[in-house]
Amino acid sequence: MDWGYAAGWRLVPKLPDAFVTTAFAVGADIAAKRNRGGVARLRRNLARVVPQAGPVELEDLTRRAMRSYARYWQEAFCLPSMSADDVRERVDFTGIEYLDAALEEGNGAVIALPHTGNWDVAGVWLVAHSGSFTTVAERLRPESLYERFVAYRESLGFEVIPADGSVSFRTLLRRLRENKVVCLVGDRDINGSGVPVTFFGEKATFPMGPARLALSTGAALLPAGCWFTERGWAVRVHPRIRVSSREEVPAATQAIADVFAGDIAAHPTDWHMLQPFWLADRAAAEDGTAAADGAERSATSAGGSEVGADERSAS
Repeated sequence: MDWGYAAGWRLVPKLPDAFVTTAFAVGADIAAKRNRGGVARLRRNLARVVPQAGPVELEDLTRRAMRSYARYWQEAFCLPSMSADDVRERVDFTGIEYLDAALEEGNGAVIALPHTGNWDVAGVWLVAHSGSFTTVAERLRPESLYERFVAYRESLGFEVIPADGSVSFRTLLRRLRENKVVCLVGDRDINGSGVPVTFFGEKATFPMGPARLALSTGAALLPAGCWFTERGWAVRVHPRIRVSSREEVPAATQAIADVFAGDIAAHPTDWHMLQPFWLADRAAAEDGTAAADGAERSATSAGGSEVGADERSAS
């Protein structure tokens, strides 16, 4: 796996753009057609997001979502060698006034994002606007793969710290008290200890880290969304979510989920969630393939609820 990613970063930028784009699109179409593993889970997730979709539309949504996911990886392999100025010029960034206002207050900002579009591109734009920011990376195995992802994002100007519980939390607190920006992917509860929320009408859990950090430091909690456009990328920072007590953390987390749901509903094929997300699907995955298949049939016919990848395919 490590060698595969190494080859991607070394070889993909050297190949003709048209060839690479076609190759990634064809690979995405083949994966969508096979409908196995993560693709099948993505299809179930999309059935929750677009409950009115029939079988033909759901198949098309899945194909387009896999192409979007492939586009993310194509761009990830090429981004370190791309012109930062050219990348920023192709980003349609709205809502930056909310971030600027937060930094003027002097308590930093916590930006929470879902697994949509290309958040690395959003980070490149943000580095040019506000300077380096801090984010957290899940430790991968082998360790060399984790180090490769850290090196990739550090080459873009990000500060990356490992997701080591209290140690990483204290580092993030320090950065916010220095009036810095912290960016966290906030739609996937990896360890299952998150806050219960309602997402597209069904129960899920979201990590409470963004709201807890904002509460502990007085930093502004800013949900954001990313999606692809024909000429590049779009990023939208939403208004601040207030959280002033521990009792408000669940409500603030639900507010994040509501904002994410709005952006994902508008751009469903740019949500790269290839893991079980909703509680019903996570339980089905633990119970075995038969239960998961039943959940898929139920989601497709009635429109249920689910979410999920960082370090994207590996994380």
